[in-house]
Amino acid sequence: MHHTIAFLTTDELEDFFVWDNLLIAPFAERGISVETISWHAKDIDWSRFTAVIVRSTWDYQDDADAFITTLNTIEKSGTTLLNPLSLMQWNISKHYLQTLSEQGVEIIPSAFFKQVDSTIIAAHFTYFDSEELIIKPLISANSDNTFRLTKASLLAQSTDLNTIFADTPCVIQPFLNSVINEGEYSLFYFNGQYSHTIKKVPKQGDFRVQEEHGGQLHTVIPEAQLLATAQHVLARLPESSLYARIDLLRNHVTCDDLVSAATPHTWQLMEVELIEPSLYFNMDEDSPERFVQATLDYLQLNAVCHS
Repeated sequence: MHHTIAFLTTDELEDFFVWDNLLIAPFAERGISVETISWHAKDIDWSRFTAVIVRSTWDYQDDADAFITTLNTIEKSGTTLLNPLSLMQWNISKHYLQTLSEQGVEIIPSAFFKQVDSTIIAAHFTYFDSEELIIKPLISANSDNTFRLTKASLLAQSTDLNTIFADTPCVIQPFLNSVINEGEYSLFYFNGQYSHTIKKVPKQGDFRVQEEHGGQLHTVIPEAQLLATAQHVLARLPESSLYARIDLLRNHVTCDDLVSAATPHTWQLMEVELIEPSLYFNMDEDSPERFVQATLDYLQLNAVCHS
């Protein structure tokens, strides 16, 4: 029997780096074709697909309600939606970080708000004992409306910040210098199995690590503590996933903490990406094969496809 899988994407990807095309040949070798469909498309018969895999829907944050409506439509068609709808609903707001923190995951210190103004933001320089802060919407992607703030830049941008976050739920965090001094680590898991790790380093003068913002990527072998931290996070997700990207930062402890600290640093969770992350198949030549096999295992299609 022939199978077709849909990759859910968006209308305009010209300004983005997309590597999902590297999956098409491995799927084809297993008798599975791939169609790419925008989540904005109307009147799609989703039931004709064996599965719909959410991939590069990188503008969903602009209308999250419409996006969830599309996902619900796909779910109701009877096809398999990946990741599972309930898991993506859990992951769509960064408030999941608080849930994971309550379950013993060490996250970047975070304060969550339904709305804030510049006065509330300013108070967090003292609250976090930090010279710089990060503020970003709870529903966001591609660093949209993410601000790195000093006291001076907060004052200069207060009008814009008051407008943006007057009715936008957000999270405030201390800015960790390891973002620019070392980089952000992303560990990738397919069907619960470790695949590969990359380090993303922002370009000079920036703090955003995405390729679209000039970030540089490096394939790395994770140290034991980094790998153990990522697996600790993975184990605390509410259900299994086809793919998960776990983004971690190194946070160095202070000199006062060194007496009791087992190590001079700790790994802290930045985000868990379960909806539309780049999985950087270009950074590990074996990762496309791993992903395709993981998909077959997840769907338990391998026996059907080879019958």
